[in-house]
Amino acid sequence: MSYLRFDKTLMINLEESLQREILRTNKSGAYHSTTIVDCNTRKYHGLLVIPIPTIDDNNHVLLSSLDETVIQHGAEFNLGLHKFEGNNWSPKGHKYIREFDCESIPATTYRVGGVILKKEKIFVNFENRILIKYTLLDAHSPTKLRFRPFLAFRSVHQLTYENGVANREYQEVENGIKTCMYEGYPELFMQLNKKNDFLYKPDWYKNVEYSKEQDRGLPYKEDLYTPGYFEVDIKKGESIVFSAGVSEASTRQLKRMFTSQVEQRTPRSSFYNCLKNSAHQLHNKQEGEHYILAGYPWFKSRARDTFISLPGLTLAVDEVDEYESAMKTATKALYRFMNGEPLDSRIKEIDHPDVLLWAVWALQQYAKEVSEEQCIEKYGGLIKDILCFIIEGKHPNITIAANGLLFSNGKDKAITWMNASNGDGPITPRTGYIVEHNALWHHALAFASHLFDKTDPELSNQLRERALSVKESFIAVFLNQHGYLYDFVDVDRVDWSVRPNMVIAAALDYSPLEKAQKKSIVDIATKELLTPKGLRSLSPKSVGYSPRYVGSQDERKYVYHQGTAWPWLMGFYMEAYLKLYKLSGLAFLERQLIGFDDEMTNTCVGSISELFDGNPPFRGRGAISFAMNNAEILRILKILSTYNQ
Repeated sequence: MSYLRFDKTLMINLEESLQREILRTNKSGAYHSTTIVDCNTRKYHGLLVIPIPTIDDNNHVLLSSLDETVIQHGAEFNLGLHKFEGNNWSPKGHKYIREFDCESIPATTYRVGGVILKKEKIFVNFENRILIKYTLLDAHSPTKLRFRPFLAFRSVHQLTYENGVANREYQEVENGIKTCMYEGYPELFMQLNKKNDFLYKPDWYKNVEYSKEQDRGLPYKEDLYTPGYFEVDIKKGESIVFSAGVSEASTRQLKRMFTSQVEQRTPRSSFYNCLKNSAHQLHNKQEGEHYILAGYPWFKSRARDTFISLPGLTLAVDEVDEYESAMKTATKALYRFMNGEPLDSRIKEIDHPDVLLWAVWALQQYAKEVSEEQCIEKYGGLIKDILCFIIEGKHPNITIAANGLLFSNGKDKAITWMNASNGDGPITPRTGYIVEHNALWHHALAFASHLFDKTDPELSNQLRERALSVKESFIAVFLNQHGYLYDFVDVDRVDWSVRPNMVIAAALDYSPLEKAQKKSIVDIATKELLTPKGLRSLSPKSVGYSPRYVGSQDERKYVYHQGTAWPWLMGFYMEAYLKLYKLSGLAFLERQLIGFDDEMTNTCVGSISELFDGNPPFRGRGAISFAMNNAEILRILKILSTYNQ
């Protein structure tokens, strides 16, 4: 039985099927995403969504959807599904679905009377092209297929409406057409591997609605343009491949291309394989550089997310070369920042004060997984330069206080991963001595001292002395009488909120905490923060607890870090738990992972959402696939595997 298979009962129940989404990327920033019934519920959904750097740094929806119609004896059966104004669902093609399976690639089987049709989709790696293969498994009379494309040609952040500017012209190409709706956009080539008839019938389908945008309190209606439709005969046992891309395809090669792409895929036959596939989709290789996207469908590359995600997305799946490739690009970006040069525009927020500290943590993971010798050889200079940059006071928002701790201003601008902001500044203004920043600072000093012990003993001793001073100050400043850590300590206040950032301090290999202190922190986190989907961003006992991430954009901003659960924090929680309880804690942690295994068939099928409600039923919210979450669960799976050997 397939790990990711949905039967007819679920598929025809729109309350269930429309909540489940799929995502496929080309590892160069482009993607395909929709629901498992091929009904778009977000403005970010589309069959072919690509970056167009000549316009801006956003993705753009070219081909929104493709409606298929089965024709027999003059009778037409439309397999498409759209939501229109007035809660009108049309043409209700989901009622013909027999099953959906996406263990290998997304595959939908339809049954229309005596016709059984299988549709399979694949996004071509490193090319802006989607292929859809239709196989007629059974039919008792002559059958014809009709394909009607719905075009958008717009940014994923916008909506389009009927207008007189759109170009309706098209040109014939081999077994298809090419068209471009607006100046500045690339041409869209739509072709079949078999001769067909294209009937030019330009029209606008008005008031297509996207329910997810409506739920988010955003504009949710648009008009989509269709230039006409393709018709082609198909025989029992025959397969026809439809291609949509920004360059002309050799139609005779489409079947071979489809087969080749399928062979490159790892079947999503298990929890681990789902996460591994999801990890691969978050890589973004462009123009010789290698970035990590923070998530889909709207996130770009962010520095902090890159360094937190990198070990899990690469080392945890035994892909050292991919780690080194992405780190090469990130290293160049770090040096541009530290040297005061123009920043890499594709890596956002590299100036935040904890980014350099997370970079050292990511390098320490490399030393642990690969070797310390190789880490020194490849990254020793970078580690030294990062520490010198901080120690010499060159970072614009890091001051080393007399007690050795790092002090940063977070009142005017969000400077931690808790980054929700409005027009007045950060909603969760963490400022001054910030707990995970200083835990990472101690970790960086202690790790570097150990790393350079033999190759540079003088530097090693200097760093060791500094680390010891930071450790003493860390405990004096952050540890309170109730056995947990203040979230931040400013000049005139301490934050008593019970938040998960203290767990990072307990989990680090070079932690500033003693064992008893770690145990107290982990025990409090277990009682107040632990959920089946990650750690809550705020304890229910703390003032302002708001566990449900719903409502308008402004409403969601205010609850973003006020009780919602974040899966990536579970990686640090589990790591700390294992260090304390070792084999005796294994069964407990394996039970905790069941919540993420269940998630493989919810929200984004085969991936982990950005965040979850902090209270039952812990629904997935936000971006449908989030790098740090997938990465940290992969990393903890690898750590757990060492205990099971």
